[in-house]
Amino acid sequence: MGSPLAGKPRWLRVAAPRSPGYLAVRQVIRQQQLNTVCESASCPNRGHCWGEGHAAFMILGGVCTRNCAFCDVESGRPGPVDPQEPERLAQAVAALGLTYVVITSVNRDDLDDGGAGQFAACLQRLRQSQPTPRIEVLTPDFRGSPGALARVLEVGPDVFNHNIETVPRLYPLVRPGAVYADSLDLLRRAALWTPQVGIKSGLILGMGETYEEILAVLKELREVGVAFLTMGQYLRPSLRHHPVANYWPPEFFVQLKSQALALGFLQVQSHPLARSSYMAGKT
Repeated sequence: MGSPLAGKPRWLRVAAPRSPGYLAVRQVIRQQQLNTVCESASCPNRGHCWGEGHAAFMILGGVCTRNCAFCDVESGRPGPVDPQEPERLAQAVAALGLTYVVITSVNRDDLDDGGAGQFAACLQRLRQSQPTPRIEVLTPDFRGSPGALARVLEVGPDVFNHNIETVPRLYPLVRPGAVYADSLDLLRRAALWTPQVGIKSGLILGMGETYEEILAVLKELREVGVAFLTMGQYLRPSLRHHPVANYWPPEFFVQLKSQALALGFLQVQSHPLARSSYMAGKT
């Protein structure tokens, strides 16, 4: 079992970001008026990733139409889709000299296509860049919008990522706007699209799941064709968010990685601070 909740364990403590690389990335993001999941979701790896010149861009604004109990992204009514966002994204990628780009988004249930068109527009613009970076998309579930998944995959991302996030039993508590079976089916359909696109998903642990439930999800992810996997510890953003049930120790994540590899996953990032886009360029 994980450690007691007397306080955050030492293995989850990170230094405050202050490096020159961090400041340079922040300046580019501010200049191009872009959002990042690094900031919006209070990622603990922001200092490390930005310090090395990497960032995970969050398109379609900074306001999500859902209110997941574990997520620190602002919830509410989003603004209109910005047609200039793909160009500003390309400018930021060029300024940072990125060879691997992660594009994610808020949920946009207010849009007929769930935001798939903006993903496609960003992919198309980056495909025009020289040199062309490798691109990973981390999409929402598009709430079953017909043709949304195809619209994204037709442009040819190198990696398609959709996070399963947690075990089915906890969905009503922490992902009330999502359906576990729908997320699993999205990953299955993406895997069937083309073998050239790597399929990826991730879990955030410590919200009340059991070891047996984790293993069951890993088996289902593998069965639908997920090849790349991330697993990290849940950190409660504020008192209004879902409480931490337990802190799984680092050795537990090492054990999970071994089991995931034995199930056939090709690459696994599994440690307390691992997040969806952390070390993404290694996939």
